[in-house]
Amino acid sequence: MTKYTSNLSIGRRGFLAGSAAVLGLSNMPRRAAAATKGGTFRLAVSQGGTSDTLNPAEASGSQQIMVGWALRNNLTEIGSDNKLKPELAVSWSSDDAQTWVFKLRPGVTFHNGKSLGAEDAIASLNLHRGEDSTSGAKALLAGVSEITAEGTDTVKITLSAPNADFPFILSDYHFQIMPVGADGALDLSGTGTGGYTLESWKPGVKTVLQRNPDYWKDGAANFDRVELLLISDSGSATTALVTGEIDAVQSAEYKTLGLLGRDKNVEIESISGGFHPVFAMQSSQAPFSDKNVRLALKYGVDREALVKQVLRGHGTIANDHPIAPSMPYFDASLEQRAYDPDKAKFHLKEAGLDSLAVSLSVSDSLFAGAVDSVTLYREHAAPAGIDVQVAREPGDGYWSDVWMKKPFFTGSWGARPVPDMIFATAYSKGGDWNESQFSNDTFQQLMLAARSELDEAKRGQMYGDMQAILRDEGGSVIPFFRNFVFARRVDISHGEDVASNWALDGYKAIERWWKA
Repeated sequence: MTKYTSNLSIGRRGFLAGSAAVLGLSNMPRRAAAATKGGTFRLAVSQGGTSDTLNPAEASGSQQIMVGWALRNNLTEIGSDNKLKPELAVSWSSDDAQTWVFKLRPGVTFHNGKSLGAEDAIASLNLHRGEDSTSGAKALLAGVSEITAEGTDTVKITLSAPNADFPFILSDYHFQIMPVGADGALDLSGTGTGGYTLESWKPGVKTVLQRNPDYWKDGAANFDRVELLLISDSGSATTALVTGEIDAVQSAEYKTLGLLGRDKNVEIESISGGFHPVFAMQSSQAPFSDKNVRLALKYGVDREALVKQVLRGHGTIANDHPIAPSMPYFDASLEQRAYDPDKAKFHLKEAGLDSLAVSLSVSDSLFAGAVDSVTLYREHAAPAGIDVQVAREPGDGYWSDVWMKKPFFTGSWGARPVPDMIFATAYSKGGDWNESQFSNDTFQQLMLAARSELDEAKRGQMYGDMQAILRDEGGSVIPFFRNFVFARRVDISHGEDVASNWALDGYKAIERWWKA
């Protein structure tokens, strides 16, 4: 029987290894200078709103994720080198990929002085389990049958079936570890083991953080103070960067990259990865319940034109499924869908339609170029008799009022380290974040079987079949994988590697970067 230890788990899934490419848009110096402490870091992010919360079970969007990870840690994390690493769990092992034992890191304390213990990890994970849980990551722990303590420093997690990728799942941003209070309740106020403490929290406006002087990670949490501002408009954020009002922006405006690159005080970075927009249809509702309507909308988008004109080349075309070429188990043999208005017309006729009018919701806050992407999609679809009406929505409240609420809307997803995480979260039958209401019995059976399949070739075939099902049956138009294009002032530094699972060094710039 193979023993799955922490070192083996890291090696067998080199998540995006080597895929994070920093493009020399401004002759950026690549050095791994020692981090220095001090200074204030003013960072603009584009996703958030007044309904944001400190509860990681309900977190979505860059503001909540970055604040959560500044305050707290997970049991495992994806490092700047895109590989799985121990965080609050110093090690993990399994004899059968079904029963996992996680040893907690000794000597770690929460901001309130409480020592990290097994009860904290168990309560934090159980927040996402059970019938009453409203967690966006509930589906990721659906295979967990029991979580128990073995002493004060060891957590044992038993699954209903083997899952060789389980340690990766615990790196998801929802699974932050929080302390259990004297009353037995989980503390959701922001208290954690992270590098920063919360000074003020104004959702949708500004968050202020102070460095935790007792942080357990060496060389991390280097700023004395962090000001995280929500600026949904990328043009406004870019202007604030150039004038020195802020130190870094989540999304640099594509249209101004040439001008911005000539500013000697600014560095631009373009990191390839698996971030992708989704034009999601509510597949259970007419007209999207007809497979032919879904196919017509997929053939009606010119992916290459979007990459060239909207992204200015900072991305690659996608194939209506969320597995990027840089991810494990990407099926390169799957035929790429091309722009074809005639095929779109054919599928409309198969659906009994001569034309189609749909309203597609979008917001500038989703990513730089989001509205432009939908506007061009409208132009591409028109020759097929499809009228894609652009419904511009406000950034504040988009995730609570538009996403998964409107019949046809734009979403955005960061990369997950392994396919099962994105499949279980966004495409699992009945899943809380199944934005397209996708339901396919074969896909569901393959997803469950692939988790338990330890033969790499067989597993790869299963994931390839799942990609094909989403391409041909799914309710998501996924046109491209977008590079993370962000910018910073030259006096803000980071290590030699930059993570590509999320923007801004895996959404951990607050912890990993420093002021030179």
